[in-house]
Amino acid sequence: MSDHQIRPATPGLDFCFTINAQINAPRSAGKGLGGERLHIPITGGTVVGPNIRGRILPGGSDWPLIREDGTSQITAVYTIELEDGTLVVVRNDGLRASTPDVLARLRARESVDPSDYYFRTAPRFDCPDGPHQWLRERIFIASIAPASGSVVIDVFMVT
Repeated sequence: MSDHQIRPATPGLDFCFTINAQINAPRSAGKGLGGERLHIPITGGTVVGPNIRGRILPGGSDWPLIREDGTSQITAVYTIELEDGTLVVVRNDGLRASTPDVLARLRARESVDPSDYYFRTAPRFDCPDGPHQWLRERIFIASIAPASGSVVIDVFMVT
C-alpha cells in the first residue's frame, strides 16, 4: 500500500463516566480584559461510570470568563479521589454558548433545557502510573448540564 492510500482512524466516542459536581453560587470577580470573570467554588460531588467510581474533593474552582459576546470560556480545576484512594487532578477547559436570554436564566440558576445552549469541554486528567493511567493517555470530551447547586458532566473518551 502506498502512503497516499493510508487514512487515519476515524474517531468515535465511548461513554466513560458521569461527574456530578456540587458547586456554590457564582461570584463575580468583576469585568476585565476580555469580559467578566466569575469564581464558582467546587465543593464536592461524585464520579460514577462502568469502570470508575470516586468523589470530588472540596477545594476546586471554576473560573469562567463571560466574554462580551456572552460566550463563557470555562476553566475548572479540581481533584477526584477514586475508590482505591488514587488522586486525579482534573483540568476542564471548554465553551458555553447561548442567547443572552438563556445566559440570564442560567445565571439565575433556573432549569434550562440543554438543547437551548452549547456546553462542551475537553477534560484532561493527571494521575499516577498504575491502573488509572489510561485517563492521562486518552483524549476526552464532555457535555455539561447545570442543575440547581450542581453541574452534571458526561465524559466520553475519543476512540
